[in-house]
Amino acid sequence: MGGPTQDAAELAEAVARLLRENKQTVAVAESLTSGKLASRLGAAPEASNWFAGGVVAYAAHVKFEVLGVEPGPVVTAQCARQMARGVLRLLRSDFGLAVTGVGGPDPDEGKPAGTVFVSVATAGREEVAEYHFDGDPAAVLEQSAEAALSMLLATIEPRR
Repeated sequence: MGGPTQDAAELAEAVARLLRENKQTVAVAESLTSGKLASRLGAAPEASNWFAGGVVAYAAHVKFEVLGVEPGPVVTAQCARQMARGVLRLLRSDFGLAVTGVGGPDPDEGKPAGTVFVSVATAGREEVAEYHFDGDPAAVLEQSAEAALSMLLATIEPRR
């Protein structure tokens, strides 16, 4: 499955606009992207009004102990969902966005490099998607950030 066409900065600005209009907040839980999502969101307009913050949970024990992920494999849809729910609860936001996966260049947990799971959670629903990106680790991370922000943007509904 390919990535979105907009770049991460454009997507973050669109997310910022909708969250400001809706008076909602987002928090991120990042493993693979190592703070890339938080950096993009924090650089978007008026971030202090809608960006609650983030947890860079690179080590598995941080996922388990801080975000409440059940111990086990961390390159899974279940882990991404639990990370999103965990950061939603921990930072008391309207949306929790999470990314976990294999940046490469080598496989991990039996999954090839470029395997990425993204999840968005709200109080009433959660979504998860699996992606398979090509390229070196830097390209996989950039595509992962774009996919995550695109998924978040699609989840935020304008208030009528």
